[in-house]
Amino acid sequence: MPEGRAKTAALLVLLATAGCAATPDREPVAPTPAPFASTYRALPSRATLLEHATILTGDGGRIDDGAILFDQGRIVAVGANVAAPDGATIVDVTGRWITPGLIDVHSHLGVYPSPAVEANSDGNEMSAPNTAEVWAEHSVWPQDPGFITALAGGITTLQILPGSANLFGGRSVTLKNVPARTTQAMKFPGAPYGLKMACGENPKRVYGKKGAAPTTRMGNVAGYRSAWIAAQKYQRDWEKVRSGESDEAPERNLQLETLAGVLAGEILVHNHCYRADEMATMLDLAAEFGYRVTAFHHAVEAYKVADLLAASDTCAAMWADWWGFKIEAYDGVRENIPMVDAAGACAIVHSDSEVGIQRLNQEAAKAMAAANRAGIPIDEARAIRWLTANPARALGIADQTGTLAAGMMADLVVWSGNPFSVYSRADQVYIDGARVYDRSDPARQPLADFSLGQP
Repeated sequence: MPEGRAKTAALLVLLATAGCAATPDREPVAPTPAPFASTYRALPSRATLLEHATILTGDGGRIDDGAILFDQGRIVAVGANVAAPDGATIVDVTGRWITPGLIDVHSHLGVYPSPAVEANSDGNEMSAPNTAEVWAEHSVWPQDPGFITALAGGITTLQILPGSANLFGGRSVTLKNVPARTTQAMKFPGAPYGLKMACGENPKRVYGKKGAAPTTRMGNVAGYRSAWIAAQKYQRDWEKVRSGESDEAPERNLQLETLAGVLAGEILVHNHCYRADEMATMLDLAAEFGYRVTAFHHAVEAYKVADLLAASDTCAAMWADWWGFKIEAYDGVRENIPMVDAAGACAIVHSDSEVGIQRLNQEAAKAMAAANRAGIPIDEARAIRWLTANPARALGIADQTGTLAAGMMADLVVWSGNPFSVYSRADQVYIDGARVYDRSDPARQPLADFSLGQP
């Protein structure tokens, strides 16, 4: 079990057994598994060699006429000359390109599924400005046909987030994009949880209309600070119990458990934020309370604070050209993504759209084209990181997926041509070495009950 999840499980055991602290003669209580743990199991796969492809490794490398060998769900070798073991399936993919599986760090599939009706709208818990206690996975509907159309676009991993109505929207969940009956069967094993935060117009608009706080940006910040102060106290109270300084455990609080998980470094902050000044404020807030902002999402003005992002090791997940649909999104430039990249910061292309997720490679292509027109040289080997390695880093899973290297999960896409061409499509998609999608094989084109009539 990863260290962060182990700490969380240990805390839950402590919560369950705190009342027994004064009775040392009792039998030890067996560890309690983490709630809603992943039940994901990789599909069966066999040793496979894909050869004669142009390979973008995701870490800046490019191999022309290359080959990749994977077996038992993991990559064995990548290079110009890779030998296949006896019994391996050998596939000639001449003229095609291979990349790591694409990763979308900002999706609402499953929580805003199709059919898009009120009965299925489960992404925003707009009952209070702080709903850190809710978990997106408890709203995810695995039958959403959007998962399948995303798979056809090369998406192998995605983070499902709560909406942005609240200062603290709740926990996110990272999923493997495989058909399943339950959300737990899709959960990326060992991936840390995220916490969705939102700054700017959304919280003050939603609650201002209700005649409640916050109604201003300064009200937003005061709300964050008050919540973190409470979380610090909750964390200190539990530290006293663990150290033996106190035997009076605080009452369990789901909201504060999530916030304390952030302060402990176990839960990653994903912050909806558009304006440069507000991103700077949120970085100051993180410094005040000792946590790190893992990624700003949307980040339309990230180009103005790219140096701050680089210095704080904060990613920016951005659109290629969405702007102007509200005032805080007005000052966008098409060079936003490459300018963040050029500053040495972690640049990511995200969708926030059930349609855009199907063409995330084309969104990256638009940003790459804008960069080259502006005199910022970006080639395919560099741009693919915006869709693979960098989002894996932001989700805390870069040691498992996002690049093509020996030992990594065999999550990859075989494209019909250059993936940054509008004419190229994902021909085959492999997850943990299993061919889960094949454009030429109807038997490997999953369908959901609600797939009929979906684009």
